[in-house]
Amino acid sequence: MAEGTDDRALPATEELALARRALDSGDLAHAADHVAGALARAPTLPEVHETLARLAAASGDGGLDLFPLQHHTFVGAVVARAHLLAAGGRPAEGLDLLVAATANAPGADWAGVPWVTSPDLAERIGPDRAARVLMQVCAAAPDPVPPADRAAMAAYLTLARNAVTVHPEHSLLLGTASALARRVGEVTLAVRWASRSVRVAPSKMGEVWLGYALRSAGRTREALAALRRAVDHDPDDLAVYADIAGTLADHGRLDEALGWIERALARNPSFDCAVHTAHRLRFQRDGEVRHLVALADFIRDHPVDSHEHGDLTECCRGRPWLGQLTPAPTAGDALGSSVAGAAPMTSVRAAPSAEAARRLRQLAHPAWPHPPAAYDTAVVLATLDLPDLLGLLAHPPETPQTALGRVLAGEDPALWVRCVQVWTCLGLLHHRTDEPWADSTRRRVLVELAGGVEVAEAALFALVTAAWVDPSVRSDVARVVAERLTTVAEAARERPMPTAASLAHLALATPDLDPETSALARSLAGVTAGRRRNRLRALLHRLLRPLRPRIPGPPLP
Repeated sequence: MAEGTDDRALPATEELALARRALDSGDLAHAADHVAGALARAPTLPEVHETLARLAAASGDGGLDLFPLQHHTFVGAVVARAHLLAAGGRPAEGLDLLVAATANAPGADWAGVPWVTSPDLAERIGPDRAARVLMQVCAAAPDPVPPADRAAMAAYLTLARNAVTVHPEHSLLLGTASALARRVGEVTLAVRWASRSVRVAPSKMGEVWLGYALRSAGRTREALAALRRAVDHDPDDLAVYADIAGTLADHGRLDEALGWIERALARNPSFDCAVHTAHRLRFQRDGEVRHLVALADFIRDHPVDSHEHGDLTECCRGRPWLGQLTPAPTAGDALGSSVAGAAPMTSVRAAPSAEAARRLRQLAHPAWPHPPAAYDTAVVLATLDLPDLLGLLAHPPETPQTALGRVLAGEDPALWVRCVQVWTCLGLLHHRTDEPWADSTRRRVLVELAGGVEVAEAALFALVTAAWVDPSVRSDVARVVAERLTTVAEAARERPMPTAASLAHLALATPDLDPETSALARSLAGVTAGRRRNRLRALLHRLLRPLRPRIPGPPLP
Protein backbone atom coordinates (compact mmCIF):
# COMPACT_ATOMS: atom_id res chain seq x y z
CA MET A 1 0.00 0.00 0.00
CA ALA A 2 1.36 3.39 -0.93
CA GLU A 3 2.35 5.73 1.84
CA GLY A 4 1.42 9.40 1.68
CA THR A 5 3.80 12.00 0.42
CA ASP A 6 6.63 12.51 2.87
CA ASP A 7 7.36 15.72 4.73
CA ARG A 8 10.24 16.91 2.57
CA ALA A 9 9.73 20.53 1.57
CA LEU A 10 11.63 20.65 -1.74
CA PRO A 11 9.51 21.83 -4.68
CA ALA A 12 9.31 19.72 -7.82
CA THR A 13 11.79 21.91 -9.73
CA GLU A 14 14.49 21.45 -7.09
CA GLU A 15 13.83 17.71 -6.87
CA LEU A 16 14.15 17.56 -10.64
CA ALA A 17 17.43 19.48 -10.64
CA LEU A 18 18.88 17.14 -8.01
CA ALA A 19 17.67 14.11 -9.96
CA ARG A 20 19.41 15.30 -13.12
CA ARG A 21 22.62 16.03 -11.24
CA ALA A 22 22.60 12.55 -9.68
CA LEU A 23 21.80 11.01 -13.05
CA ASP A 24 24.69 12.83 -14.73
CA SER A 25 27.05 11.52 -12.05
CA GLY A 26 25.78 7.97 -12.43
CA ASP A 27 24.14 7.80 -9.00
CA LEU A 28 20.92 6.19 -10.16
CA ALA A 29 19.55 5.40 -6.72
CA HIS A 30 19.67 9.01 -5.61
CA ALA A 31 18.30 10.11 -8.97
CA ALA A 32 15.36 7.75 -8.46
CA ASP A 33 14.65 9.19 -5.01
CA HIS A 34 14.49 12.71 -6.39
CA VAL A 35 12.38 11.70 -9.40
CA ALA A 36 9.92 10.11 -6.99
CA GLY A 37 9.90 13.32 -4.98
CA ALA A 38 9.24 15.39 -8.09
CA LEU A 39 6.42 13.08 -9.18
CA ALA A 40 4.78 13.34 -5.78
CA ARG A 41 4.66 17.12 -6.14
CA ALA A 42 4.01 17.50 -9.87
CA PRO A 43 2.69 14.18 -11.20
CA THR A 44 1.84 15.54 -14.67
CA LEU A 45 4.87 17.80 -15.29
CA PRO A 46 6.40 16.72 -18.66
CA GLU A 47 9.97 17.45 -17.53
CA VAL A 48 9.60 14.97 -14.67
CA HIS A 49 8.50 12.23 -17.06
CA GLU A 50 11.36 13.05 -19.42
CA THR A 51 13.82 12.61 -16.57
CA LEU A 52 12.15 9.35 -15.52
CA ALA A 53 12.56 8.08 -19.10
CA ARG A 54 16.27 9.04 -19.04
CA LEU A 55 16.67 7.22 -15.74
CA ALA A 56 14.98 4.10 -17.13
CA ALA A 57 17.24 4.13 -20.17
CA ALA A 58 20.37 4.56 -18.01
CA SER A 59 19.45 1.64 -15.76
CA GLY A 60 19.46 -0.83 -18.67
CA ASP A 61 16.51 -2.86 -17.33
CA GLY A 62 13.66 -0.39 -17.62
CA GLY A 63 14.28 1.12 -14.19
CA LEU A 64 11.84 -1.05 -12.25
CA ASP A 65 14.50 -2.18 -9.79
CA LEU A 66 15.01 1.44 -8.79
CA PHE A 67 11.41 1.65 -7.55
CA PRO A 68 10.69 -1.59 -5.68
CA LEU A 69 7.39 -2.12 -3.91
CA GLN A 70 7.84 -2.68 -0.22
CA HIS A 71 5.52 -2.79 2.79
CA HIS A 72 5.63 1.01 3.05
CA THR A 73 6.49 2.68 -0.22
CA PHE A 74 6.62 6.40 -0.89
CA VAL A 75 3.74 7.36 -3.18
CA GLY A 76 6.07 9.04 -5.67
CA ALA A 77 7.96 5.77 -6.09
CA VAL A 78 4.69 3.90 -6.63
CA VAL A 79 3.70 6.33 -9.37
CA ALA A 80 7.15 6.15 -10.99
CA ARG A 81 6.91 2.37 -11.10
CA ALA A 82 3.43 2.65 -12.64
CA HIS A 83 4.76 4.76 -15.53
CA LEU A 84 7.69 2.42 -16.07
CA LEU A 85 5.39 -0.59 -16.18
CA ALA A 86 3.29 1.13 -18.83
CA ALA A 87 6.37 2.04 -20.83
CA GLY A 88 7.48 -1.58 -20.62
CA GLY A 89 4.27 -2.92 -22.12
CA ARG A 90 2.40 -3.65 -18.88
CA PRO A 91 -0.12 -0.79 -18.69
CA ALA A 92 -2.75 -2.72 -16.75
CA GLU A 93 -0.32 -3.26 -13.89
CA GLY A 94 0.64 0.39 -14.08
CA LEU A 95 -3.00 1.41 -13.81
CA ASP A 96 -3.38 -0.69 -10.67
CA LEU A 97 -0.57 1.29 -9.04
CA LEU A 98 -1.98 4.63 -10.13
CA VAL A 99 -5.30 3.68 -8.56
CA ALA A 100 -3.46 2.79 -5.36
CA ALA A 101 -1.95 6.28 -5.40
CA THR A 102 -5.40 7.76 -5.96
CA ALA A 103 -6.72 5.87 -2.95
CA ASN A 104 -3.85 7.33 -0.92
CA ALA A 105 -4.36 10.93 -2.09
CA PRO A 106 -7.57 11.37 -4.14
CA GLY A 107 -6.95 15.05 -4.79
CA ALA A 108 -3.76 14.52 -6.81
CA ASP A 109 -3.89 14.02 -10.58
CA TRP A 110 -1.83 10.84 -10.62
CA ALA A 111 -3.37 9.52 -13.85
CA GLY A 112 -3.40 12.74 -15.88
CA VAL A 113 -0.73 11.60 -18.33
CA PRO A 114 -0.93 10.79 -22.08
CA TRP A 115 -0.62 7.01 -21.83
CA VAL A 116 -3.68 6.80 -19.57
CA THR A 117 -5.90 9.10 -21.66
CA SER A 118 -4.81 7.64 -25.02
CA PRO A 119 -7.64 5.84 -26.87
CA ASP A 120 -5.20 3.02 -27.58
CA LEU A 121 -5.06 2.05 -23.90
CA ALA A 122 -8.67 0.87 -23.86
CA GLU A 123 -7.96 -1.51 -26.74
CA ARG A 124 -4.73 -2.78 -25.19
CA ILE A 125 -6.15 -3.72 -21.80
CA GLY A 126 -9.55 -5.02 -22.95
CA PRO A 127 -13.02 -4.44 -21.49
CA ASP A 128 -12.79 -6.77 -18.50
CA ARG A 129 -9.56 -5.21 -17.24
CA ALA A 130 -10.87 -1.71 -17.91
CA ALA A 131 -13.99 -2.51 -15.88
CA ARG A 132 -11.84 -3.82 -13.03
CA VAL A 133 -9.74 -0.65 -13.02
CA LEU A 134 -12.86 1.51 -12.94
CA MET A 135 -14.21 -0.53 -10.02
CA GLN A 136 -10.93 0.05 -8.19
CA VAL A 137 -11.17 3.79 -8.86
CA CYS A 138 -14.74 3.86 -7.51
CA ALA A 139 -13.65 2.00 -4.39
CA ALA A 140 -10.79 4.46 -3.88
CA ALA A 141 -12.78 7.64 -4.50
CA PRO A 142 -15.21 9.34 -2.12
CA ASP A 143 -18.86 9.12 -3.07
CA PRO A 144 -19.48 11.72 -4.33
CA VAL A 145 -16.05 13.09 -5.16
CA PRO A 146 -15.79 16.65 -3.77
CA PRO A 147 -15.90 19.22 -6.58
CA ALA A 148 -12.37 20.38 -5.77
CA ASP A 149 -11.02 16.85 -6.41
CA ARG A 150 -12.94 16.04 -9.57
CA ALA A 151 -10.26 17.34 -11.91
CA ALA A 152 -7.95 14.65 -10.51
CA MET A 153 -10.46 12.03 -11.70
CA ALA A 154 -10.73 13.40 -15.24
CA ALA A 155 -8.18 10.97 -16.66
CA TYR A 156 -10.07 7.97 -15.31
CA LEU A 157 -13.32 9.30 -16.79
CA THR A 158 -11.53 9.71 -20.14
CA LEU A 159 -10.40 6.09 -19.87
CA ALA A 160 -14.02 5.12 -19.23
CA ARG A 161 -15.20 7.09 -22.30
CA ASN A 162 -12.53 5.52 -24.48
CA ALA A 163 -13.29 2.02 -23.23
CA VAL A 164 -17.05 2.41 -23.77
CA THR A 165 -16.40 3.73 -27.28
CA VAL A 166 -14.34 0.66 -28.13
CA HIS A 167 -16.61 -1.80 -26.30
CA PRO A 168 -20.11 -0.24 -26.44
CA GLU A 169 -21.96 -3.49 -25.60
CA HIS A 170 -19.96 -4.66 -22.59
CA SER A 171 -22.46 -4.57 -19.73
CA LEU A 172 -20.00 -4.69 -16.83
CA LEU A 173 -17.84 -1.96 -18.36
CA LEU A 174 -20.88 0.25 -18.91
CA GLY A 175 -22.00 -0.22 -15.32
CA THR A 176 -18.66 0.58 -13.75
CA ALA A 177 -18.23 3.55 -16.06
CA SER A 178 -21.64 4.78 -14.89
CA ALA A 179 -20.60 4.42 -11.26
CA LEU A 180 -17.51 6.56 -11.87
CA ALA A 181 -19.40 9.18 -13.88
CA ARG A 182 -21.97 9.54 -11.12
CA ARG A 183 -19.30 10.03 -8.48
CA VAL A 184 -17.70 12.90 -10.40
CA GLY A 185 -20.97 14.69 -11.12
CA GLU A 186 -21.54 13.51 -14.72
CA VAL A 187 -25.05 12.37 -13.87
CA THR A 188 -26.56 12.46 -17.36
CA LEU A 189 -23.70 10.35 -18.68
CA ALA A 190 -24.07 7.98 -15.73
CA VAL A 191 -27.76 7.44 -16.50
CA ARG A 192 -27.05 6.85 -20.18
CA TRP A 193 -24.31 4.29 -19.55
CA ALA A 194 -26.25 2.46 -16.84
CA SER A 195 -29.38 2.33 -18.99
CA ARG A 196 -27.38 0.83 -21.83
CA SER A 197 -25.82 -1.70 -19.42
CA VAL A 198 -29.27 -2.92 -18.38
CA ARG A 199 -30.48 -3.12 -21.98
CA VAL A 200 -27.44 -5.16 -23.02
CA ALA A 201 -27.65 -7.64 -20.14
CA PRO A 202 -30.23 -7.17 -17.38
CA SER A 203 -28.67 -7.94 -13.97
CA LYS A 204 -28.88 -7.03 -10.33
CA MET A 205 -25.82 -4.83 -10.40
CA GLY A 206 -26.90 -3.18 -13.61
CA GLU A 207 -30.18 -2.17 -11.98
CA VAL A 208 -28.32 -0.96 -8.89
CA TRP A 209 -26.03 1.20 -11.00
CA LEU A 210 -29.05 2.54 -12.86
CA GLY A 211 -30.93 3.18 -9.62
CA TYR A 212 -28.05 5.14 -8.17
CA ALA A 213 -27.63 7.19 -11.33
CA LEU A 214 -31.35 7.97 -11.54
CA ARG A 215 -31.45 8.92 -7.88
CA SER A 216 -28.56 11.34 -8.40
CA ALA A 217 -30.47 12.81 -11.33
CA GLY A 218 -33.46 13.47 -9.08
CA ARG A 219 -35.59 10.82 -10.80
CA THR A 220 -36.62 9.13 -7.58
CA ARG A 221 -39.60 7.13 -8.85
CA GLU A 222 -37.53 5.55 -11.64
CA ALA A 223 -34.63 4.99 -9.24
CA LEU A 224 -36.83 3.07 -6.82
CA ALA A 225 -38.21 0.99 -9.68
CA ALA A 226 -34.68 0.05 -10.74
CA LEU A 227 -33.69 -0.88 -7.19
CA ARG A 228 -36.83 -3.01 -6.84
CA ARG A 229 -35.87 -4.83 -10.04
CA ALA A 230 -32.46 -5.42 -8.46
CA VAL A 231 -34.21 -7.13 -5.55
CA ASP A 232 -36.12 -9.27 -8.02
CA HIS A 233 -32.80 -10.39 -9.50
CA ASP A 234 -31.37 -11.25 -6.07
CA PRO A 235 -33.80 -11.26 -3.12
CA ASP A 236 -30.95 -12.13 -0.74
CA ASP A 237 -28.92 -8.95 -1.33
CA LEU A 238 -30.14 -7.09 1.74
CA ALA A 239 -27.95 -4.06 1.07
CA VAL A 240 -30.35 -3.11 -1.70
CA TYR A 241 -33.30 -3.33 0.72
CA ALA A 242 -31.48 -0.91 3.02
CA ASP A 243 -30.82 1.46 0.14
CA ILE A 244 -34.45 1.40 -0.96
CA ALA A 245 -35.47 2.15 2.62
CA GLY A 246 -33.02 5.03 2.87
CA THR A 247 -34.22 6.52 -0.40
CA LEU A 248 -37.87 6.28 0.65
CA ALA A 249 -37.12 7.87 4.01
CA ASP A 250 -35.23 10.72 2.36
CA HIS A 251 -38.43 11.54 0.47
CA GLY A 252 -40.76 11.42 3.45
CA ARG A 253 -42.09 7.91 2.91
CA LEU A 254 -41.06 6.62 6.31
CA ASP A 255 -43.68 3.89 6.70
CA GLU A 256 -42.71 2.31 3.37
CA ALA A 257 -39.05 2.64 4.31
CA LEU A 258 -39.58 0.80 7.58
CA GLY A 259 -41.50 -1.88 5.73
CA TRP A 260 -38.54 -2.56 3.46
CA ILE A 261 -36.09 -2.64 6.34
CA GLU A 262 -38.29 -5.03 8.30
CA ARG A 263 -38.30 -7.32 5.26
CA ALA A 264 -34.51 -7.28 5.28
CA LEU A 265 -34.29 -7.98 9.00
CA ALA A 266 -36.72 -10.87 8.64
CA ARG A 267 -34.19 -12.49 6.31
CA ASN A 268 -31.14 -11.69 8.44
CA PRO A 269 -31.59 -9.90 11.79
CA SER A 270 -27.87 -9.16 12.11
CA PHE A 271 -27.10 -7.83 8.63
CA ASP A 272 -25.23 -4.61 9.37
CA CYS A 273 -26.67 -2.37 6.63
CA ALA A 274 -30.20 -3.32 7.63
CA VAL A 275 -29.58 -2.93 11.35
CA HIS A 276 -27.98 0.50 11.00
CA THR A 277 -30.72 1.74 8.69
CA ALA A 278 -33.48 0.27 10.87
CA HIS A 279 -32.32 2.01 14.04
CA ARG A 280 -31.83 5.29 12.20
CA LEU A 281 -35.32 5.19 10.72
CA ARG A 282 -36.92 4.19 14.00
CA PHE A 283 -35.23 7.12 15.70
CA GLN A 284 -36.36 9.36 12.86
CA ARG A 285 -39.92 8.12 13.46
CA ASP A 286 -40.27 8.67 17.21
CA GLY A 287 -37.09 10.36 18.49
CA GLU A 288 -36.54 7.70 21.18
CA VAL A 289 -32.89 7.50 22.17
CA ARG A 290 -33.23 3.77 22.86
CA HIS A 291 -32.90 3.14 19.12
CA LEU A 292 -29.54 4.91 19.03
CA VAL A 293 -28.35 3.11 22.16
CA ALA A 294 -29.32 -0.19 20.56
CA LEU A 295 -27.36 0.81 17.45
CA ALA A 296 -24.33 1.69 19.58
CA ASP A 297 -24.61 -1.70 21.29
CA PHE A 298 -24.75 -3.40 17.90
CA ILE A 299 -21.67 -1.53 16.70
CA ARG A 300 -19.78 -2.51 19.86
CA ASP A 301 -20.76 -6.16 19.53
CA HIS A 302 -20.18 -6.33 15.77
CA PRO A 303 -16.94 -4.42 15.10
CA VAL A 304 -16.43 -5.84 11.61
CA ASP A 305 -18.97 -4.46 9.14
CA SER A 306 -19.28 -4.76 5.38
CA HIS A 307 -18.45 -1.06 5.08
CA GLU A 308 -18.32 2.09 7.14
CA HIS A 309 -21.65 3.43 8.39
CA GLY A 310 -22.52 6.95 9.49
CA ASP A 311 -26.07 6.42 10.73
CA LEU A 312 -25.32 6.92 14.42
CA THR A 313 -23.30 10.05 13.72
CA GLU A 314 -26.00 11.44 11.46
CA CYS A 315 -28.69 10.91 14.09
CA CYS A 316 -26.65 12.52 16.88
CA ARG A 317 -25.34 15.48 14.87
CA GLY A 318 -26.58 18.81 16.17
CA ARG A 319 -28.64 17.29 18.99
CA PRO A 320 -28.03 18.53 22.54
CA TRP A 321 -25.60 16.24 24.37
CA LEU A 322 -25.93 13.47 21.81
CA GLY A 323 -23.64 15.33 19.43
CA GLN A 324 -22.80 18.71 20.93
CA LEU A 325 -22.84 20.96 23.95
CA THR A 326 -25.80 23.01 24.99
CA PRO A 327 -25.24 26.76 25.42
CA ALA A 328 -23.37 27.82 28.54
CA PRO A 329 -25.66 29.27 31.24
CA THR A 330 -25.47 32.93 32.03
CA ALA A 331 -24.03 34.13 35.31
CA GLY A 332 -26.11 33.00 38.26
CA ASP A 333 -27.88 30.31 36.25
CA ALA A 334 -25.49 27.44 36.93
CA LEU A 335 -27.29 24.15 37.27
CA GLY A 336 -28.61 23.67 40.75
CA SER A 337 -27.20 26.93 42.12
CA SER A 338 -30.09 27.11 44.57
CA VAL A 339 -30.53 23.41 45.23
CA ALA A 340 -27.10 21.76 45.26
CA GLY A 341 -24.81 21.03 48.13
CA ALA A 342 -21.25 22.27 48.37
CA ALA A 343 -19.22 21.71 45.23
CA PRO A 344 -16.15 19.50 45.67
CA MET A 345 -14.16 21.82 43.40
CA THR A 346 -13.79 24.43 46.12
CA SER A 347 -11.09 22.39 47.80
CA VAL A 348 -8.92 22.09 44.68
CA ARG A 349 -6.01 24.49 44.71
CA ALA A 350 -3.28 22.97 42.51
CA ALA A 351 -3.22 23.94 38.85
CA PRO A 352 -2.93 21.14 36.29
CA SER A 353 0.42 20.14 34.86
CA ALA A 354 1.56 21.60 31.56
CA GLU A 355 1.18 18.17 29.96
CA ALA A 356 -2.42 17.87 31.17
CA ALA A 357 -3.24 21.31 29.78
CA ARG A 358 -1.57 20.46 26.46
CA ARG A 359 -3.57 17.27 26.01
CA LEU A 360 -6.80 18.99 26.94
CA ARG A 361 -6.23 21.85 24.47
CA GLN A 362 -5.72 19.35 21.66
CA LEU A 363 -8.85 17.44 22.60
CA ALA A 364 -11.59 19.85 23.68
CA HIS A 365 -14.29 20.64 21.13
CA PRO A 366 -17.95 21.66 21.42
CA ALA A 367 -19.15 18.75 19.27
CA TRP A 368 -18.54 15.03 18.84
CA PRO A 369 -19.91 12.31 16.53
CA HIS A 370 -21.86 10.48 19.28
CA PRO A 371 -21.31 9.60 22.97
CA PRO A 372 -19.27 6.38 22.42
CA ALA A 373 -16.99 8.29 20.03
CA ALA A 374 -16.52 11.02 22.64
CA TYR A 375 -15.61 8.35 25.19
CA ASP A 376 -13.04 6.82 22.86
CA THR A 377 -11.52 10.20 22.02
CA ALA A 378 -11.09 11.09 25.70
CA VAL A 379 -8.80 8.10 26.23
CA VAL A 380 -5.83 10.42 25.66
CA LEU A 381 -6.48 11.71 29.19
CA ALA A 382 -6.43 8.23 30.70
CA THR A 383 -2.91 8.45 32.08
CA LEU A 384 -3.48 11.73 33.92
CA ASP A 385 -3.76 11.38 37.68
CA LEU A 386 -6.76 12.60 39.64
CA PRO A 387 -5.16 15.86 40.89
CA ASP A 388 -4.38 16.80 37.27
CA LEU A 389 -7.94 16.09 36.14
CA LEU A 390 -9.47 18.04 39.01
CA GLY A 391 -6.93 20.77 38.39
CA LEU A 392 -8.18 21.10 34.82
CA LEU A 393 -11.68 21.65 36.15
CA ALA A 394 -10.63 24.16 38.79
CA HIS A 395 -8.15 26.02 36.56
CA PRO A 396 -9.25 25.68 32.90
CA PRO A 397 -6.34 26.16 30.47
CA GLU A 398 -6.31 29.18 28.21
CA THR A 399 -8.08 28.90 24.88
CA PRO A 400 -5.73 27.23 22.35
CA GLN A 401 -4.16 29.29 19.59
CA THR A 402 -5.97 27.37 16.87
CA ALA A 403 -8.75 28.25 14.43
CA LEU A 404 -11.25 26.67 16.81
CA GLY A 405 -9.79 28.49 19.80
CA ARG A 406 -9.87 31.85 18.06
CA VAL A 407 -13.49 31.39 17.02
CA LEU A 408 -14.54 30.34 20.51
CA ALA A 409 -12.65 33.22 22.11
CA GLY A 410 -14.29 35.70 19.78
CA GLU A 411 -17.82 34.29 19.79
CA ASP A 412 -18.40 32.85 23.26
CA PRO A 413 -15.45 32.56 25.68
CA ALA A 414 -17.65 30.71 28.20
CA LEU A 415 -18.08 27.91 25.68
CA TRP A 416 -14.37 27.03 25.91
CA VAL A 417 -14.62 26.57 29.68
CA ARG A 418 -17.63 24.36 29.10
CA CYS A 419 -15.62 22.32 26.59
CA VAL A 420 -12.86 21.89 29.17
CA GLN A 421 -15.35 20.67 31.74
CA VAL A 422 -17.00 18.15 29.43
CA TRP A 423 -13.81 16.59 28.12
CA THR A 424 -12.13 16.52 31.50
CA CYS A 425 -15.11 14.67 32.96
CA LEU A 426 -14.95 12.26 30.03
CA GLY A 427 -11.29 11.81 30.92
CA LEU A 428 -12.38 10.91 34.45
CA LEU A 429 -14.27 7.97 32.97
CA HIS A 430 -10.90 6.50 31.99
CA HIS A 431 -9.44 6.91 35.48
CA ARG A 432 -8.67 3.56 37.17
CA THR A 433 -10.94 1.56 34.93
CA ASP A 434 -9.78 -1.61 36.70
CA GLU A 435 -11.91 -0.62 39.69
CA PRO A 436 -15.45 -2.08 39.72
CA TRP A 437 -17.94 0.63 38.83
CA ALA A 438 -20.03 0.69 42.00
CA ASP A 439 -17.11 1.52 44.31
CA SER A 440 -14.81 3.14 41.77
CA THR A 441 -13.04 6.45 42.12
CA ARG A 442 -14.35 7.58 38.75
CA ARG A 443 -17.97 7.03 39.75
CA ARG A 444 -17.56 8.63 43.17
CA VAL A 445 -15.91 11.76 41.80
CA LEU A 446 -18.36 12.19 38.93
CA VAL A 447 -21.40 11.73 41.17
CA GLU A 448 -19.98 14.30 43.61
CA LEU A 449 -19.35 16.74 40.76
CA ALA A 450 -22.85 16.13 39.41
CA GLY A 451 -24.24 17.23 42.79
CA GLY A 452 -22.24 20.44 42.80
CA VAL A 453 -22.43 23.72 40.97
CA GLU A 454 -19.57 24.44 38.59
CA VAL A 455 -19.38 21.31 36.45
CA ALA A 456 -22.59 19.45 37.22
CA GLU A 457 -23.79 19.08 33.63
CA ALA A 458 -20.38 17.96 32.39
CA ALA A 459 -20.19 15.32 35.11
CA LEU A 460 -23.69 14.12 34.35
CA PHE A 461 -22.83 13.87 30.65
CA ALA A 462 -19.82 11.72 31.52
CA LEU A 463 -22.08 9.44 33.57
CA VAL A 464 -24.55 9.25 30.69
CA THR A 465 -21.69 8.41 28.33
CA ALA A 466 -20.61 5.62 30.68
CA ALA A 467 -24.12 4.19 30.37
CA TRP A 468 -23.86 4.27 26.58
CA VAL A 469 -20.65 2.27 26.51
CA ASP A 470 -21.33 -0.10 29.44
CA PRO A 471 -24.81 -1.65 29.74
CA SER A 472 -24.04 -2.87 33.26
CA VAL A 473 -24.06 0.69 34.68
CA ARG A 474 -27.23 1.90 32.98
CA SER A 475 -29.64 1.42 35.85
CA ASP A 476 -27.29 3.22 38.24
CA VAL A 477 -26.74 6.15 35.91
CA ALA A 478 -30.43 6.42 35.10
CA ARG A 479 -31.20 6.64 38.83
CA VAL A 480 -28.61 9.41 39.36
CA VAL A 481 -29.94 11.40 36.40
CA ALA A 482 -33.56 10.93 37.48
CA GLU A 483 -32.84 12.16 41.00
CA ARG A 484 -31.01 15.19 39.68
CA LEU A 485 -33.74 16.06 37.18
CA THR A 486 -36.45 15.75 39.81
CA THR A 487 -34.56 18.06 42.16
CA VAL A 488 -34.10 20.71 39.50
CA ALA A 489 -37.70 20.40 38.31
CA GLU A 490 -38.93 21.05 41.84
CA ALA A 491 -36.68 24.11 42.13
CA ALA A 492 -37.94 25.36 38.76
CA ARG A 493 -41.43 25.62 40.21
CA GLU A 494 -40.16 28.36 42.53
CA ARG A 495 -38.20 30.36 39.98
CA PRO A 496 -37.11 30.11 36.31
CA MET A 497 -34.06 27.91 35.75
CA PRO A 498 -32.75 28.22 32.19
CA THR A 499 -30.44 25.26 32.70
CA ALA A 500 -33.36 22.94 33.36
CA ALA A 501 -33.81 22.50 29.59
CA SER A 502 -30.19 21.45 29.18
CA LEU A 503 -30.50 18.91 31.98
CA ALA A 504 -33.71 17.66 30.39
CA HIS A 505 -31.86 17.02 27.13
CA LEU A 506 -29.22 15.15 29.12
CA ALA A 507 -31.93 13.01 30.64
CA LEU A 508 -33.43 12.32 27.22
CA ALA A 509 -29.98 11.10 26.10
CA THR A 510 -29.76 8.69 29.04
CA PRO A 511 -30.13 4.96 28.35
CA ASP A 512 -32.88 3.09 30.24
CA LEU A 513 -34.44 6.17 31.81
CA ASP A 514 -37.80 5.32 33.38
CA PRO A 515 -40.96 6.49 31.53
CA GLU A 516 -42.04 8.94 34.23
CA THR A 517 -38.70 10.74 34.24
CA SER A 518 -38.64 10.71 30.44
CA ALA A 519 -42.01 12.44 30.39
CA LEU A 520 -40.75 15.04 32.85
CA ALA A 521 -37.66 15.58 30.72
CA ARG A 522 -39.74 16.08 27.58
CA SER A 523 -41.81 18.74 29.30
CA LEU A 524 -38.73 20.57 30.60
CA ALA A 525 -36.93 20.31 27.26
CA GLY A 526 -39.54 22.60 25.79
CA VAL A 527 -37.79 25.47 27.61
CA THR A 528 -34.98 26.66 25.35
CA ALA A 529 -32.05 28.92 25.79
CA GLY A 530 -33.41 31.13 23.01
CA ARG A 531 -30.92 33.40 21.36
CA ARG A 532 -27.89 31.73 23.00
CA ARG A 533 -28.86 28.36 21.55
CA ASN A 534 -29.33 29.88 18.12
CA ARG A 535 -25.89 31.48 18.33
CA LEU A 536 -24.32 28.18 19.34
CA ARG A 537 -26.05 26.38 16.49
CA ALA A 538 -24.71 28.93 13.99
CA LEU A 539 -21.22 28.71 15.49
CA LEU A 540 -21.09 24.93 15.34
CA HIS A 541 -22.47 24.94 11.81
CA ARG A 542 -19.62 27.19 10.72
CA LEU A 543 -17.03 25.10 12.53
CA LEU A 544 -18.26 21.68 11.46
CA ARG A 545 -19.60 22.22 7.95
CA PRO A 546 -16.40 21.13 6.13
CA LEU A 547 -16.07 18.00 8.32
CA ARG A 548 -19.55 16.51 8.09
CA PRO A 549 -19.59 12.90 6.92
CA ARG A 550 -22.33 11.48 4.77
CA ILE A 551 -24.23 8.27 5.34
CA PRO A 552 -22.85 5.85 2.77
CA GLY A 553 -25.23 3.58 0.97
CA PRO A 554 -24.48 -0.05 0.26
CA PRO A 555 -21.05 -0.43 -1.35
CA LEU A 556 -20.95 -0.34 -5.10
CA PRO A 557 -18.20 -1.55 -7.40
